[in-house]
Amino acid sequence: MRAQATTVPRWEHYPHEADIGVRGIGATREQAFEQAALALTAVVTDPAGVTARAALAIDCEATDDELLLVDWLNALVFAMATRGLLFARFRVTITGQRLTATAWGETVDRARHQPAVEVKGATYTTLRVAPEDGHWIAQTVVDV
Repeated sequence: MRAQATTVPRWEHYPHEADIGVRGIGATREQAFEQAALALTAVVTDPAGVTARAALAIDCEATDDELLLVDWLNALVFAMATRGLLFARFRVTITGQRLTATAWGETVDRARHQPAVEVKGATYTTLRVAPEDGHWIAQTVVDV
């Protein structure tokens, strides 16, 4: 399905019991994945307060788009947890079922970023990656 040129990439959260839904919307599947990653950052802190200082390369491969989204978000969660990073900008390329990406961000500054929660991981709950009404949706629930 081809997206309309008027689609503005954006992210949003949606409620899900004790956890948080993250949704990316874009003109392309890649933009939707990038926006879902911004929604992930926004669970922890305001992405506008994160500076894109350092780049991190991330590669994932999965058997379908939904599993690829989970792997992508969990790779970011792992980098956040093990490297103490927050991310502000993303560039995603998907070829077949292989994702290659660059995530730009910085080390967490607790006083400046005031992290609200720690994301434990992306789940399979409400997991969906699909074209819809001229744009792409990439969504799932993250465990906090």
